[in-house]
Amino acid sequence: MKKLLPVILALVGLLAGAGAGWTLRPGTGTGDPENAPHYSPAPSHTETLRLPGQFVVPILDEGRVRSLVVMSLALELAEGHGVSLQNQEARLRAVLLQVMFDHANIGGFEGVFTSGEALLALRRTLREAAREEIGAALHDVLITELLRQEN
Repeated sequence: MKKLLPVILALVGLLAGAGAGWTLRPGTGTGDPENAPHYSPAPSHTETLRLPGQFVVPILDEGRVRSLVVMSLALELAEGHGVSLQNQEARLRAVLLQVMFDHANIGGFEGVFTSGEALLALRRTLREAAREEIGAALHDVLITELLRQEN
């Protein structure tokens, strides 16, 4: 019995680890398209509106700027959307920049920040924030350029 107990414990640990791994596995693209780690094709009847200028997000380490993330974004909107960047750009940029600052503060631009899942999470948050400002005409927020410059 003393020799059998370690074997049983090892099998229980192995099964528990496999079960946890299966339960916590990343999205595989077969379920919810919002969780799939890739871009979905644009629906028909959309227009892409590039936001002028770039977004610059500082990455801080102990109160000092360690690196900068530079991003360019575009909005995917329904045709005939009626969105006027002239009237909404300043507020929209402020909201999107706040999302990027929050993302940086939780370590979103650390490590492999360009993985499909990491970018999908950022895009989802940007999309939700932009929809609050623009409305249902917004289909998606596209990251068209992304660069991290180390100091």
